[in-house]
Amino acid sequence: MKYNNIDADEIVIGKNTIIEPSAKIRGVSGKAKKIVIGDNCYIGENVQIICDDFALGDYSKIQHNTNVHGYLPCHIGHNAWIGQFTIIDSIGGTTIGNNCGIGAHSQIWSHIKYGDTLEGCRFLTEKPMIIGNDVWFVGHCIVSPIVAEDKSMAMVGSVITKNMSFNEIYAGSPAKSISDKIGFQFETVSIEDKLAKMKLYLNEWDSSCQKIKLVTDNSEIDFSDSGRTYFNVADRTYTKTGSNEEVSFMKFLLPAKAKFVPISNQ
Repeated sequence: MKYNNIDADEIVIGKNTIIEPSAKIRGVSGKAKKIVIGDNCYIGENVQIICDDFALGDYSKIQHNTNVHGYLPCHIGHNAWIGQFTIIDSIGGTTIGNNCGIGAHSQIWSHIKYGDTLEGCRFLTEKPMIIGNDVWFVGHCIVSPIVAEDKSMAMVGSVITKNMSFNEIYAGSPAKSISDKIGFQFETVSIEDKLAKMKLYLNEWDSSCQKIKLVTDNSEIDFSDSGRTYFNVADRTYTKTGSNEEVSFMKFLLPAKAKFVPISNQ
């Protein structure tokens, strides 16, 4: 399929992906080098992706009027939710892991640059933005170049200037951890409880479907079985087949019931 609103030397667009006609995707100075967008993604109206190397994982959504820009690669994982009017800057390089949420009107910055260095301005820096898996910026967040460890979370309106620790919740300006007061984003759930909950989800979606199988370890997976999708509840991975049933079940689970990513060595 030809996309008139994408200008790149290499374009890879997955199945069932929707890119609104008003979106613009290109490089910083013309053609991008490489644009990769996974399966079942959505790029909303008036989204601008001005980046020479951009990648977006499966089932990810970038809502309307979002701006992504930068000279260095911007890679976003599977199951991302990027809210409307968000800015993602990749001048210093940006990596966002799987299952991440960036709420509306947030700003993710990987550089500081404006004042004249000739005149002695001291504020000129570019630094990679590294966001782990299951990170959630609730909305209206402003984020300086940091490392956000897996499962960390920032409450609405947070101004984040320092690294975020694993599973801790931050709030304020400048943002500080409040996990000692309200706890952590994720609590520990046993594999047995995960399996029981997924069985309930599967029954709610379609109790008669034989093309979805739940497991708790990869040793239970028959990788030669292309007619069935296996969901490992222990590490939230699945054997991607692209079947209609698989896609329907994934969409049923997203965004808040469960997020699964393809097994990397499948």
